[in-house]
Amino acid sequence: MEDAETQIAISTYQKRELRKTHQKPHMGNAINDSLPDLGRRRSRRKPRDFVKIHRKNAKRSNNSNSSSRSNISGSGSGAGAGEEDEKEEVERKIQALQRIVPGGESLGVDKLFEETAGYIMALQCQLKAMRTLASFFEGLEKEKRKFGG
Repeated sequence: MEDAETQIAISTYQKRELRKTHQKPHMGNAINDSLPDLGRRRSRRKPRDFVKIHRKNAKRSNNSNSSSRSNISGSGSGAGAGEEDEKEEVERKIQALQRIVPGGESLGVDKLFEETAGYIMALQCQLKAMRTLASFFEGLEKEKRKFGG
């Protein structure tokens, strides 16, 4: 039994070491760094849900800001700036996910979303287990008080 535990500990340690070796030499503010995976994956098709959400947001911003954009600049350069802001915001959110999800720094965007879903499910299970344990111990405390202990 101990051998299995030490193997898991070594495996986890090795993964941490691998992550450390693949880090950039200069660790600046992660929000300002660009993602290397995004450049390689631009030619791939985007997930359908992301495209639908992006289209809805684009329609909303076009409808609400169309009159103000035409007043500000006749050339339409404001539309490009808004699109760049959206891309930067998506990139920042992806970087935040990479920091939150264990091992997320080494994953591409598609795999990161899958791992995020799995991580959320695992956290929900842990939360349920902790709530169950807490209610169990509260019940024990009530019994102790009932019997004068």
